[in-house]
Amino acid sequence: MRRLSVVAVVAVVVPMLVVVLVHALGDGREGTWVAPERRRPDLAGRTLDGRPFALADLRGSPVLVTVWASWCDPCREEFPLLVAAARDLRGVHVLGVDLRDAAGAARAFLAETGATSFPHLSDPEGRLALELGARGVPETFLLDRDGFVVDRLIGTLTPGWIEAHVPPLLDP
Repeated sequence: MRRLSVVAVVAVVVPMLVVVLVHALGDGREGTWVAPERRRPDLAGRTLDGRPFALADLRGSPVLVTVWASWCDPCREEFPLLVAAARDLRGVHVLGVDLRDAAGAARAFLAETGATSFPHLSDPEGRLALELGARGVPETFLLDRDGFVVDRLIGTLTPGWIEAHVPPLLDP
């Protein structure tokens, strides 16, 4: 009888915990805002097209950083929004960090999504993602003019998130 009670409790508690965790952490289909840690990431390296890049060179402007991978379907869904942001948001730079991906697959992904208008750092070991504080893909970080992370989104980027978080950084 006691064993039956334990099984019944587990059958009720485990699904409840799963629901709470999915709600708290997000399920990858829609973004979850997370209070960012106060950090100034020092991202530098080579872009997927072979150019040297240093995030510090963009100080003075807000930067929208996306951590992505070619094998990530939600990344593919949000890339048209990132391309539009790079094109339309005056005064904001967009940067991609390609996480643990083959360079050829990453370049093909960029060509397919039309996202060649902004730089993408290659991060095959995940060092840059760790520097940002990323835990997976997709994740978006918004850096202020001084290079500090001021907002973070785990999951798929939405127009509403951009509208709510980016314009306040554009005011002088």
